[in-house]
Amino acid sequence: MSPGADIRIMMTTDTVGGVWTYSCALAGSLAAAGADVTLVTLGPRARIDQRQMLRGTRVNLVETDLALEWQDPEGQNVSDARRVLTKLETRLKPGIVHLNSFREATFAWHAPTVLVAHSCVNSWALACHDTSWLGEPRWRRYSERVAAALDAAQAWVCPSQAFHEDMTAIYSPRSRGAVIWNGITPPDPTGRKQDLIFSAGRLWDRAKNVEALAAAAPGLDWPVEIAGPIDARLSTGVTWLGELPHEAMAARLQHAAIFVSPAFYEPFGLSVLEAAAAGCALVLSDIPTFRELWREAALFFDPTDRDALHQTLADLCADDAARARLQRAAYEQSLTYSLMRMTSAYLGLYQDLIASSGKTAPSQIEVRA
Repeated sequence: MSPGADIRIMMTTDTVGGVWTYSCALAGSLAAAGADVTLVTLGPRARIDQRQMLRGTRVNLVETDLALEWQDPEGQNVSDARRVLTKLETRLKPGIVHLNSFREATFAWHAPTVLVAHSCVNSWALACHDTSWLGEPRWRRYSERVAAALDAAQAWVCPSQAFHEDMTAIYSPRSRGAVIWNGITPPDPTGRKQDLIFSAGRLWDRAKNVEALAAAAPGLDWPVEIAGPIDARLSTGVTWLGELPHEAMAARLQHAAIFVSPAFYEPFGLSVLEAAAAGCALVLSDIPTFRELWREAALFFDPTDRDALHQTLADLCADDAARARLQRAAYEQSLTYSLMRMTSAYLGLYQDLIASSGKTAPSQIEVRA
């Protein structure tokens, strides 16, 4: 019997950023293991290219027009979300409800709930040193709902130990939670590396800090490309690609020799994992998450020091041997974060929750992958 057989899973997701990539990969892998998976979107509906990421899977997709919680800090959409999702649970009758955002964990679910913390407003603000607005009543209410959600879920999960420590320090949840690293299936090599530096990030998101790379780019011997939503503040010296479909991103990574993430804040960093799996040399900001995940497999720099980033990139472009060593190290480390390993960890957690439902306190459940 398949390890996921007889498990029916209702999984919420959104289409903004890496949560969609994570959800599609995990849902598809769970379905391949024998689970019956329904993916329920919140926020903007999936684009055509995003829907293609579910092609060939047995995942059911249900789209709603419910607001994303971080875009609704006042909680005006909570009652609608409760009504819509409660009806879905009644119709689908899942054995596990897997939530990829916080507020829904406080709803009166019949099935055991797993809450995965991918990010939160408070940890984002602390990492970006931009906390003055958190005292506003609407954000205090948001914080209260996040804390309540962590306490309400039968189990909660973070994608890195560093982010788990942040969540614990900010919200003091009653249970310990778990760490399950994200995972992907490594791509097949499709092209030779080119003299190209590549990065990805939302220009409007201060946490991504893509302006640091744009500022460091002038004077480099190699071209610099940045993918992601853009606005009118574009600077010269780099090629701004705009938002790319996942397949186009993967193709760019196959050819890029160096991948840069200057982020102030990353609970995991799926784009970094995808770059490493594509054999890119990694140049990463020196933050706890990246140190945890990439240790000896990357070069690290102070994300506030654009001159240091420029020099690091200039040296790496000129040193073929060092670049090749980093590319191999990044690829080998990426194999640690496999989709199979992630799927197995979640299946084990689901099965434990189903078996112990009503018998074991959430604080007794801990998974490490």
